[in-house]
Amino acid sequence: MVLVQFMVLSKMFCFCNIHYVKKFIAGLNEERNKKGDRNLMSEIATTTKIPAPAKTPKKKNIIYYLKKDWILYLMLLLPMAYFIIFKYIPMYGTIIAFKEYNPFEGVFKSPWIGFDAFKEIFGMSDFYKALRNTFMLNLFDLVMSFPAPIILAIIINEIKISWFKRTSQTLLYLPHFLSWVIIGGIVLQVFSPTTGIIPSLFKSMGLESIAFLTEKWNWLFTYTGVGVWQSAGWGMIIYLAAISGISPELYEAAEVDGAGRLRRIWHITLPALKPTIIVLLILNVGKIAMIGFDRPFIIGNPQVYDFSEVISTFVYKVGLQSYRYTIATAIGLFQSVVGMILILVTNFIAKKSGEQGIW
Repeated sequence: MVLVQFMVLSKMFCFCNIHYVKKFIAGLNEERNKKGDRNLMSEIATTTKIPAPAKTPKKKNIIYYLKKDWILYLMLLLPMAYFIIFKYIPMYGTIIAFKEYNPFEGVFKSPWIGFDAFKEIFGMSDFYKALRNTFMLNLFDLVMSFPAPIILAIIINEIKISWFKRTSQTLLYLPHFLSWVIIGGIVLQVFSPTTGIIPSLFKSMGLESIAFLTEKWNWLFTYTGVGVWQSAGWGMIIYLAAISGISPELYEAAEVDGAGRLRRIWHITLPALKPTIIVLLILNVGKIAMIGFDRPFIIGNPQVYDFSEVISTFVYKVGLQSYRYTIATAIGLFQSVVGMILILVTNFIAKKSGEQGIW
């Protein structure tokens, strides 16, 4: 009986122990799961933590940029000084156009005359002749001189022999550095009716000599041709710089597709040059009302006076030689206003056409 009771008690004890062990293990698992959930939630909270709003960077003042790019600003000092001293400060002299200027009284003490100088200018027949010739010569220059640098740049870019390419560039832009006095001497040596190289060559061949400098229309083409020779090389450099920015991969891809040289020029080079061409065209159109003094004065002569008398030479004769500074200033102001209007109109047309303007 005792043995049976012991066996029963031992079984009950074992059962109780197993029950409590299972309960204990279940409690441990439950607690572990709770801890895991807490750890998981903490990890989720950590990973999904909303970042703090970024601090707004402090606005950098002008001192910061001056310190950062001081070399660039230092390089700009000389050009800025040039424009301020020689371009902007003298602008106060434009008021001379509205005064009866007397050098002894100065700009500010001279009496005001309003628009009388402009009325006098527009009443001069010689002024209209000079204005007509100015527009005519500049239009010829624009038609002949503007495409020349583009053509030269494309030709030079297609040359593959490096030494020949460099030599050609040097020879083409060298005339830009010659003064018009030197160029005028060269023109006389080449085209003079009596001692010129080309007229003498025609005579030696039994051909009729051409009056390059004494017949009006021949002089006009000579004047324009000399201008192309002098300026085309310098303009070529600008377009070569634009061409150098074109990716060579475009040319390689076009060549793989079977595009020839002319097609590559038409479909790659010219479209890439289009923004540069438009900007330079706008600037050249703005200079149609303005013309330098040296070229028409040096190459011109009395026999072609009807074509060679331009606004700059007219100002020299009427304004400066006669000491009529008011007239000279009024004509200069008129040229500036016309040039500004032409630039604004041309830029407006370019922007309306969907092209890039100068601003």
